[in-house]
Amino acid sequence: MTTPFPFTAVVGQDDLRLALLLNAVSPAVGGVLVRGEKGTAKSTAVRALSALMPEVPVVAGCRFSCDPGAPDPACPDGPHEAGAGAQRPARMVELPVGASEDRLVGALDIERALAEGVKAFEPGLLADAHRGILYVDEVNLLHDHLVDLLLDAAAMGASYVEREGVSVRHAARFLLVGTMNPEEGELRPQLLDRFGLTVEVAASREPEQRVEVVRRRLAYDDDPGGFAARWADDEAAVRQRIVAARELLPSVRLGDGALRQIAATCAAFEVDGMRADIVMARTATALAAWAGRTEVLAEDVRQAALLALPHRRRRNPFDAPGLDEDKLDETLEEFSGDDESDDDPDPDGPGGGGGQPPSQSDGPQGGDSAARPEAGEDGEPQASGAGEPQASGAGEPQASGAGEPQASGAGEQTPARASEPFRTKVLSVPGIGEGAAGRRSRARTEHGRTTGARRPRGALTKLHLAATVQAAAPHQRARGRSGRGLVVRRDDLRQAVREGREGNLVLFVVDASGSMAARQRMSAVKGAVLSLLLDAYQRRDKVGLVTFRGTAGDVALPPTSSVDAAAARLESLPTGGRTPLAAGLLKAHEVLRVERLRDPARRALVVVVTDGRATGGPEPVALAGRAARLFAAEGVASVVVDCESGPVRLGLAGQLAGELGGTAVTLDELRAESIAGLVKDVQRRAA
Repeated sequence: MTTPFPFTAVVGQDDLRLALLLNAVSPAVGGVLVRGEKGTAKSTAVRALSALMPEVPVVAGCRFSCDPGAPDPACPDGPHEAGAGAQRPARMVELPVGASEDRLVGALDIERALAEGVKAFEPGLLADAHRGILYVDEVNLLHDHLVDLLLDAAAMGASYVEREGVSVRHAARFLLVGTMNPEEGELRPQLLDRFGLTVEVAASREPEQRVEVVRRRLAYDDDPGGFAARWADDEAAVRQRIVAARELLPSVRLGDGALRQIAATCAAFEVDGMRADIVMARTATALAAWAGRTEVLAEDVRQAALLALPHRRRRNPFDAPGLDEDKLDETLEEFSGDDESDDDPDPDGPGGGGGQPPSQSDGPQGGDSAARPEAGEDGEPQASGAGEPQASGAGEPQASGAGEPQASGAGEQTPARASEPFRTKVLSVPGIGEGAAGRRSRARTEHGRTTGARRPRGALTKLHLAATVQAAAPHQRARGRSGRGLVVRRDDLRQAVREGREGNLVLFVVDASGSMAARQRMSAVKGAVLSLLLDAYQRRDKVGLVTFRGTAGDVALPPTSSVDAAAARLESLPTGGRTPLAAGLLKAHEVLRVERLRDPARRALVVVVTDGRATGGPEPVALAGRAARLFAAEGVASVVVDCESGPVRLGLAGQLAGELGGTAVTLDELRAESIAGLVKDVQRRAA
């Protein structure tokens, strides 16, 4: 068994460590979402937490970790009698992004259920994680059907497995911890709200801190056991402090003054629903218990707000998480309560206050550990204090210079701001695909309405009961059936064929030339693309951005699940120069070719945003037509958003749509209320 990196050896990242420890003290806080760039020790800190969790009493032999003091009456391994049980360490169960539904919730033996009438159930990861930690690395990449199951389990505290009238239920209460890199896409709002706390982490740029990261990581890699032994006393001290805080937690008083501050803060930041108020109250109480106090102070409320509110203030995927700390301080001051008596315990209390993780000043390395960086899984350095929530507007994806096309051409203008986004109609790919689950185009999926049956290819996942009975019925006499049960064999089983929705690759090809450079016009164009990006986020698509101006096309953003990164590149998009339409289309064709090799099942929808003009080089219009016919020959679905304006219109965008084998729509028609027949037009032209 691999020796985990010690939690107390993680330097810096105070908010990350504190958020994890608060959940260890009070699992009711609701878990932690850790957002940050790669190599910032997100996974290292989470995996290290499991070693600090107190042991769990369980019923001996129960696969579902029932509490011997209050066993689950509906436990599939039960019924259990209350009494003494065995002690075991709290588990940390990792949910792989590519896990199947059966692996998460468990598998029911359908063949035995039909033939013998017994519930032969193999527990899944939710059963393993009961009364422990469920960790999802890259949680933003988790498939929607797994997200739905997690949401159900988190809301009900139980997992249900139902197959054709056969049902199994077991308790599933766990501490949900997720890590993610925002560059790879955002979480669904429903799952985002289920995380009690969130922290932002980033790597340090200080050379001394990076040196310490490398030193600690190398020491751990050379001798994991010896390195862990040097931190054993610190680990034991934190473990004891968690136990003491858990025992103190029921005695902590949350006064009316603190409650008013919590309610006022949530109202001031306009968070949706009441979950934020409840999470803040639980977090503030846990902070007081962690500090060894029995009274919640204003400092606890402030720290709770910084951890519980940033991710709940987002209104769309383009909003950066964060909190205006000046506004927070003003709100807390305005609603400061009078119920904190003069003989309150020392705010700093045991351990230095509610807002600080355990001190590392006496660690094996010596010196001031607060200035040391955190050790990452791959040796990349961490920033001290980088986990602090950012002020409003911070943390926005950076274009890193890649948002500006490297095309030559004179007359480059200052980027125009996008107009207000609007709701668009669905643009879908014709036919039936088999890509990743999403919400755009028709596809054969594991979830959706049943459209037929077939023999299973591999393990049976969704039984088609009627087809199975129909296949088994003619053989009952030959199989010697004598009782009421149906004699079913594996060859009789039929897999349900289901139709749902898939996510597509939506590739934007945007004209950024001088013919599009009028500021009001480009503002409308960017607003339209931003609206389509928002639609792509909601439909779980991958997006890419190709621009063309001057003499060349440029990949402003390779295909990604991060629509907010696409929005950032779009915002900084400069305009000016000639209109190399053919170069832009050829660049888009190359992007599709490469992406097809990486993800062959994901179908593409190309959205060309242009007025249809083509300039520069010999026969630019004819060259653009030949490039467009490449897409038509390969059956790529396409839509041309016609940006031509003015009293005299040449209709070039419509001609381009004909060459592409797609359809054209104006900016006005792109709005949801104006293009009711657009999807039918796209499908009819592609048929």
